[in-house]
Amino acid sequence: MATFVKKYNPNRNSDWNYGGAKWRLSRSKIDLFLECPRCFYIDNKLGTARPRGPAFTLNVAVDALFKREFDVYRKNGTPHPLMEKYHIDAVPFVHKSLDTWRENFEGIETLHKETGLTVSGAVDDIWLLRDGKLVVVDYKATAKEGKIETLADSAWEDQYRRQIGVYQWLLEQNGFKVSPVGYFVYANGDGSLASFDDTLHFETTLVPCEGDTNWIEPTLIKIKACLESDAFPEKNYECEFCQYREACGKKLQDIHKKNGKK
Repeated sequence: MATFVKKYNPNRNSDWNYGGAKWRLSRSKIDLFLECPRCFYIDNKLGTARPRGPAFTLNVAVDALFKREFDVYRKNGTPHPLMEKYHIDAVPFVHKSLDTWRENFEGIETLHKETGLTVSGAVDDIWLLRDGKLVVVDYKATAKEGKIETLADSAWEDQYRRQIGVYQWLLEQNGFKVSPVGYFVYANGDGSLASFDDTLHFETTLVPCEGDTNWIEPTLIKIKACLESDAFPEKNYECEFCQYREACGKKLQDIHKKNGKK
């Protein structure tokens, strides 16, 4: 069996940094800025991203299966049973660019004229309502007790609402009429069964989410100012990465000072 080697590149190719030919402001980068401007600056301006955690491969598999499943109904032009169950008068949206919009590192994009930033985001799915409006849909997979019917008890509620909002805003910027309410197709794994038997059972629910877009324009202006500034953003005292860098830096400086006295 081949040995897995995890490689971390602290010096990204400058084409992928702010000002580079391949750089775009993705939805996840916007979230990073809101979480910690300093980490955002180090990533996008200086080209050193945070080390990545492990990939959630089961979630990726669920996403892929959901896309294939909904694509069957998209091809047939018929509503998915989940839409009928929740009385959503819609069908999966058909568009020539949908595959691009769903692809990571591509997505649907727009040029924000005021800042000159190209903003992009990869959406999981889009549904078409009878009135012609588009519905942003995102797939989620988890395993928790109880039936998932709301985001109210989720620690990620604000982030998920922003996520839906960015996709809604991107579609609107591309000239589409968009419903203010998006949905999460939530697959919740059942861990209460007596045995695994090579099968993981899920309960799929549809969770509504009213997206928020009012924050986007002011945030883009702040992001532009951050990227254009030569001043390093202040440390975020709630950011674990900032705390780690500072603690390591101080300890390494102490070692350097001690070794320098010898």
